[in-house]
Amino acid sequence: MLRKFKLLAAMLAIILFAVSGKADAAPDWNTNTIQVTGMGVSNPALARTPAHASMMARRAAMADAYRQLLETVQGVNVDAETTVENMMLANDVVKIKVTGIVKGARVISEGELTGGGYSVTLELPLFAGQGSIAETVIERPPVIEPFPMPAPDYRPPVIEDQPTYRGGNYTGLIVDCRGIGTLNPVMSPVIKMVGGKKIYGHKNLDYDRIIREGMATYAQDMSQAGRAGSNPLIVRAVALDDLNANPVLSAEDADLVLYENSQSHFLEDIAVVFLY
Repeated sequence: MLRKFKLLAAMLAIILFAVSGKADAAPDWNTNTIQVTGMGVSNPALARTPAHASMMARRAAMADAYRQLLETVQGVNVDAETTVENMMLANDVVKIKVTGIVKGARVISEGELTGGGYSVTLELPLFAGQGSIAETVIERPPVIEPFPMPAPDYRPPVIEDQPTYRGGNYTGLIVDCRGIGTLNPVMSPVIKMVGGKKIYGHKNLDYDRIIREGMATYAQDMSQAGRAGSNPLIVRAVALDDLNANPVLSAEDADLVLYENSQSHFLEDIAVVFLY
């Protein structure tokens, strides 16, 4: 009994000596990853040797990092109305899977701190194929084949010496959402046109590919918009819908996007970037 009590006391000491506090990490929506740094110190009263103290501090730092990572993952928006935490509360299977994925996060750096203590940095991708956060929280469509993209109501321009316009060979799409509010990044975004018609969503795409690569990246400026390739079609959103999660395009721009996509298929290639 005394031995069990000492073991429990040691475990509690390790937890208490983790640097606690609310996780302030946030996903990097340009790389679609989450990175957190946990820190911990040992309990001098329990450390038998310097090596033991370092081991205790590392264990405390790992516990702190996992706690922060789980809190950050729970706060991720799956779509406009649902967070990962909502899904974990509603479904025990999702809760178990997400917790397991967090425990499998990659250690990208660790080491002792000057003056004592230990630091561990963990990284977790939101999209990584089977066994990822994306696969756990993004619903697989009930049909095997993606739904086709809507047909554009678009009349190609008449260009001199080019009687039949066949598209601009665009490599991707950039939707500029700056200046109309604060776009709320989500794992499963939708692009709409004025009136509510959806022109881009996960049900239009190859499911296995989007849980592996994600549907889009979010960029602060053009230097971070490499996902859209070297010749992107750039359009400006006219509004944000669904709690500011989904950009809305004018009817003209939406038709232009759909027409150009029918020629180059950049939407199916998920070569989409949101500037925000």
